[in-house]
Amino acid sequence: MASTQTINIVKATVPVLEEHGTAITKVFYQNMFVEHPELLDIFNETNQKLGRQQTALASTVLAAAKHLENLATLLPQVTQISHKHRALQILPEHYPIVGKHLLGAIKQVLGDAATDEIINAWAEAYDEIASVFIQIEHGMYEAEMWEGFAPFKVVEKIVAATDIAAFTVVPVNDGVDNTQNIDLSKLNLTAGQYITVKTDPKNSDHLALRHYSLYSANTDTGIQFAVRRDNRNEHNGLVSNYLHDELQVGNTVLLSAPAGDFALDAALITQNEIPLVFISAGVGVTPVLSMLEAQVTANPKRPIIWVYACQNKDHHAFNETVNTLLESAENVQKHIFYFEEGQILDNAWLDTLPKPADIYVCGSMPFMECIIDGLTSLEHGVDSVHYEPFGPKMSLQIG
Repeated sequence: MASTQTINIVKATVPVLEEHGTAITKVFYQNMFVEHPELLDIFNETNQKLGRQQTALASTVLAAAKHLENLATLLPQVTQISHKHRALQILPEHYPIVGKHLLGAIKQVLGDAATDEIINAWAEAYDEIASVFIQIEHGMYEAEMWEGFAPFKVVEKIVAATDIAAFTVVPVNDGVDNTQNIDLSKLNLTAGQYITVKTDPKNSDHLALRHYSLYSANTDTGIQFAVRRDNRNEHNGLVSNYLHDELQVGNTVLLSAPAGDFALDAALITQNEIPLVFISAGVGVTPVLSMLEAQVTANPKRPIIWVYACQNKDHHAFNETVNTLLESAENVQKHIFYFEEGQILDNAWLDTLPKPADIYVCGSMPFMECIIDGLTSLEHGVDSVHYEPFGPKMSLQIG
């Protein structure tokens, strides 16, 4: 544990971090990528451009500074981030690189205000924080279903909506190029998890890694995940367009093992008093679709409220699959919102949800912010609202 002196110094810097945190993390990323351009193969370029990665890192650093004397308080957040790290294959040797450039950025932004005493205290604090991440991630690496990125062959590709492609892949077990013997029947996938795809797009100087949610935890036909073509707001998604246009049945793609802690509350699956509420938008339907499948398979009697929003009928993903699963449940409400038809999922509608309720939310960052703010203002407890935004999770705050 960090010394009392270090804890006091770091805590005293919290107001400065709140004021300059994003500027510090921006400088941090710039300097680190200049010295270690290979790390551009790991970090999401879109999140960098939009400032999401900087905001997430600043939030994480600030939270650690506030709770340095008891980092166990942050275990849920650390675990969420560690899942991403394991999926991206971030290793212990990466942490000293991050530490060096984080301290350098603090010094660069704060100038003379960053005294040797402050920098030394933050060096000790960072080592303490890094050790926690490394320890948790070690356990995740030990438990991963296969090592690193393994080759999988596409056996099915379908159109789930106008802008969403759904893939089914099976492991390549031919013993060539160090392929692993991955037995689909022995994989224990959890509804709500995601896989990570590694690609080498022709129009990029770097490898590109992206997370995509499983839309089913069933592996009878293979591992199933979905990808939305990201061409909105003058942005052309590097990986999503590659997967839509280039990855076809018979092709091979590299995947790391499923990760993530967005999962149904196991203690509530078998009971029928607290209803299960799924709220999603667009491709955010994928993880909650897998959860719906898991729930109706385990206990079809539990009340389910299904809420889905998208642009229009053409963008409505997995509608037939959802309807089939809902038909298997005995107590169902289904609510669909098409934005183009003026159907808005607002606080007035959210206020119709029962309390207590077990609520799972997934979608774009703006959608998430709106729904989470609404549920919080309507006094749904933090423990009853579970979420998975498609972006750095620490950049979205609850409560």
